[in-house]
Amino acid sequence: MSRRTKDEDFDTRIDVLRTRIKDSDDLSVHDAVFDKRTLMDLYSLASKGAIDALGGSICTGKEANIFKAIVGEKELALKIYRVTTSNFKAMQDYLHGDPRFGSVKGTKKAIVSAWTKKEFRNLTRAEEVGVRVPHPIAMKENILVMELVGEKDQVAPQLKDVDLEQGEAERVFEKLVEYISVLYHKAGLVHADLSEFNVLYDRGETVIIDMGQSVTLDHPMARKFLERDITNVARYFKKKYGIGSEEEIWARLRSNGEKADQRKEGPDRRADQKATQK
Repeated sequence: MSRRTKDEDFDTRIDVLRTRIKDSDDLSVHDAVFDKRTLMDLYSLASKGAIDALGGSICTGKEANIFKAIVGEKELALKIYRVTTSNFKAMQDYLHGDPRFGSVKGTKKAIVSAWTKKEFRNLTRAEEVGVRVPHPIAMKENILVMELVGEKDQVAPQLKDVDLEQGEAERVFEKLVEYISVLYHKAGLVHADLSEFNVLYDRGETVIIDMGQSVTLDHPMARKFLERDITNVARYFKKKYGIGSEEEIWARLRSNGEKADQRKEGPDRRADQKATQK
C-alpha cells in the first residue's frame, strides 16, 4: 500500500470515528486529548465493540479527561490520559517502585500507556477481592474504558459533595476502613491517593476510584502511602462528622492482619506484621 493510500485510509477511519462522537464540541475544546493517535485507538476500541460512540465530558483531572461513552444502550466512562501534559516524573516514581512495571522506560507515550495498564490491573485486582470500584472493561494505550458509576444521566457524586446523615456517615466510614484493609491484606495494594475526592457515593454504595497510582506492598513508598491514606480518611470524617480516628483504622488493619497471619507462615507473615506495626 502506498503512503498516499495509507494516509487516505487513515483519514477515512478518523472520519468514521468523528461521526460517532455525539458531542462534537469536545473535539475542538479538548484538542490536547483527541490527538491523531488517540483517535485511532478510539477507532480500534470501537471496531472491537468496546464502545459505539462518545458522549459529553464528565470531568477534567490533573492527568486525564473523563467522558461518557456508549455501547448499545449502556453508558460507560472513558478515561483518556493526556500524553502531552501528564506529570511523567510523578508517574515514573509510582511505576518504578512497582515490580510489575519497574522496567518501563522511554517515551512519554510508553509511560502513560504503562500507567493506564496499571490502573486497569489495579481495578481488576481490587474488584476480585470485593472492593467496589468501577468495573474495568477494556484499555488501549492511554485509554481506559470502565463502568459509569451512577444512575441514568446522573454520575455519582464525589464523597466530598455529599452531606450524609450521621448514621450513614458512620456506615460509609466503616466501609472505607474495610476497603483499606481488604486492599492491603487480600489484594496486596495500597491506594496511595485515598481521600474524599477519590470516593464516589452511589445511592448508598461507597465506590473507590482513581487507582492508577495504587502500588503493591513491596513498593518502597507503600508504607508512607498507606499512612497518608489513613490520615486523609480519618481527617475528613473527624472534621465533617466528628467520627473515626487514625488509631481506629490502624487497629482494624492490625486485627485483620492477625487473622490473615493465621493462614500464613514464614516470611509472608513476618512482612505483614512489620508493615502494620505503628
